[in-house]
Amino acid sequence: MKKVFVVYATDNVGTAVLEAIHTGDHVASNGERSDLEVIALADIAYGHKIALMDIAAGDTVLKYGLSIGSASRDIKAGEHVHAHNVESNRGRGDLAGRAQVAAE
Repeated sequence: MKKVFVVYATDNVGTAVLEAIHTGDHVASNGERSDLEVIALADIAYGHKIALMDIAAGDTVLKYGLSIGSASRDIKAGEHVHAHNVESNRGRGDLAGRAQVAAE
């Protein structure tokens, strides 16, 4: 089983820090949260993120206990999480405060 790293229990994504993940791989969380398992729905490169649970469009995407943006569409558990399905709130003063409140 492949492992992804989760820093905070509130994170809804994990990061492939040991090796790349391939479609169909069984993936388990490791770190502060180690109770989640998903099947990869896409290839995920080393250093990239995988959804550990379903994330609805507009929901906050949490990594390292912080908002990294909002889901631009529904993201299923096991999907690759990247620029194609997350709108970043970094550098956007109009969204950064709202995203922080959502994360709390």
